[in-house]
Amino acid sequence: MRQSIIMAILCTALFSIQAHAQQHIRPPQVPQYIVFASDTIRFDRDDLYERMDRELITFTYMQTNSTLMLKRSNRYFSQVVPILRKNGIPEDLKYLMAIESNLDPKALSSTGAAGLWQFMKSSAPQYGLTVNSEVDERYHIEKETIAACRYLRQAYNKYGDWMTVAASYNAGQAGITRRLDGQQQSSAMDLLLSEETSRYMFRLLVAKMFFENPAAFGYDIPRSSYYPYRKPSKVVTINTSIPSLVDFAAAHGVSYFALKQANLWLRSDKLTNPSGKEYQIIIPSVQ
Repeated sequence: MRQSIIMAILCTALFSIQAHAQQHIRPPQVPQYIVFASDTIRFDRDDLYERMDRELITFTYMQTNSTLMLKRSNRYFSQVVPILRKNGIPEDLKYLMAIESNLDPKALSSTGAAGLWQFMKSSAPQYGLTVNSEVDERYHIEKETIAACRYLRQAYNKYGDWMTVAASYNAGQAGITRRLDGQQQSSAMDLLLSEETSRYMFRLLVAKMFFENPAAFGYDIPRSSYYPYRKPSKVVTINTSIPSLVDFAAAHGVSYFALKQANLWLRSDKLTNPSGKEYQIIIPSVQ
């Protein structure tokens, strides 16, 4: 009984502190325009202004997710941006990961989409990703990012507009193309869409604002608190089976836990590899 009372007091105090802190946080004002992937997007219509305002408010008060995304950003952006550049994709498209997965490489949605870029199991092979009981490359940061680049470039070649590309990443190219044709528009920003897809585009724009200036949203997190990216100790190339990943980890001087954390795409405790495919396994630097 005493513990319950103490817990109730602590919870009430915590709620009071959070409520007090929120009173002093205000979402940023909707800007006149944003330059996203070299395109200038203006908010000079009431509907564009209000849709942007809604997502600014959401990001400001979504404190747990927003804090974790900031802390993760250095680790994952540093790995992904060079791949985007190499594949000719504007750097701003990195913010899709924040909208898709909250920058959580282990993310698995209720519909079965997985990884930072949230590929579905059914569509993953179309973009070069292997998915089976032992290997799921939707969790392989380099390979899933290359797959995302393939999708984004293909969609841009079709639409010539990055916001429409973003809408198609959420709703699919077939659905977006059908609506563009049916509503006689050239940009998804001007379409009547499901609420999820409509909000998706504005969340992407707000994500750019948020990561570029978190202080404007009331977040004062020192860069020293961001999670670091640590380069691998080494990368081992194999084209044979590995009967035990526990033994493999021990042979390379790391724990099984550390090995699996560094190679989330390894989904079992072994790798039978019957086709003799070449895989690169990260041996993490342990700190």
